[in-house]
Amino acid sequence: MKFNFKEKMKENLPLWLLHTYPIIKRRSDISRFKDIHLGETCVVIGNGPSLNQVDFNQLRKFVTFGVNGIFYKTKELGFIPDYYVVEDSAVMKDNVEEIVKFRAKKASFFPVNYKGYFSDRQDQFFFRLDRRFYEKKSYSYEIPQFSKDCNNRIFCNQSVTFINIQLASYMGFKKILLVGMDHNYSIPDSHVISGNKILSTTDDPNHFHPSYFGPGKTWHDPKLHNVELSYKFFKICIESMGGAIINCTEGGKLEVFRREELNKFI
Repeated sequence: MKFNFKEKMKENLPLWLLHTYPIIKRRSDISRFKDIHLGETCVVIGNGPSLNQVDFNQLRKFVTFGVNGIFYKTKELGFIPDYYVVEDSAVMKDNVEEIVKFRAKKASFFPVNYKGYFSDRQDQFFFRLDRRFYEKKSYSYEIPQFSKDCNNRIFCNQSVTFINIQLASYMGFKKILLVGMDHNYSIPDSHVISGNKILSTTDDPNHFHPSYFGPGKTWHDPKLHNVELSYKFFKICIESMGGAIINCTEGGKLEVFRREELNKFI
């Protein structure tokens, strides 16, 4: 019998790698984005209530990263971010029609397992999402990690914000400004909690639009203690590479980074 090296390798691969192998084959080539904004300043947009206090005429003067339900601001103000990212599976499921038709100015990024939702478009890219932060049996459960090679993988760290920061660093941005990062959540008493999932029964008090996680939509426990831990870790990572993360949010409770007004950087 002829020795089949490929099949023999498959027999001896650990199960997690066998599962990952087809994902690696389907992901996009993101290497084209390496250092394309070297030394520039960008804005990573959060979706807290304070986003309604932001002057979007100022925001349009920056390269921007938008996420999830930013399409509500597109409908309201015509604002379109340069880059767009969705990570959360509940967000994807509840807003799939809006997300699929949304087009950022430059490119959109999604985990490769969402690829089946989309038709082929040149402005969409699919990355390998390392989810071990969420896996209780993983050695890195709830331990922040930072990817310096987004073409290989991007790490989960409790919030889609950290996907954007890893991408921004990979693209070469030196200063990463944050707006709309209120870092504050409340859960109305009427909401239905099941494990780490929450089903909304009222308008959303935690985001810039009441329908963001409005009645009937599902969201995950934000676990702000993990978000805070990841912020502190990412601050160290970015500063060790000569960059800076600066909080330009109006109010809010995020105090990990130094605060500045957005117009200072125009």
